[in-house]
Amino acid sequence: MIKALHTNKQVYFTYYKRSQCITETGFIQFVDALSNLFIFMDHMQLSELVDVRFV
Repeated sequence: MIKALHTNKQVYFTYYKRSQCITETGFIQFVDALSNLFIFMDHMQLSELVDVRFV
């Protein structure tokens, strides 16, 4: 995930939201490991994240 942030590469995100597994594409805008938070299209908890892959 950090590599995608620094190289501004598009990635597939798979995450849980409202008991559903969702996959979207986009760019990582910010990661804060201390707060367990990352910003993709919205603020998300790192604990909701299931998988990140390069497009």
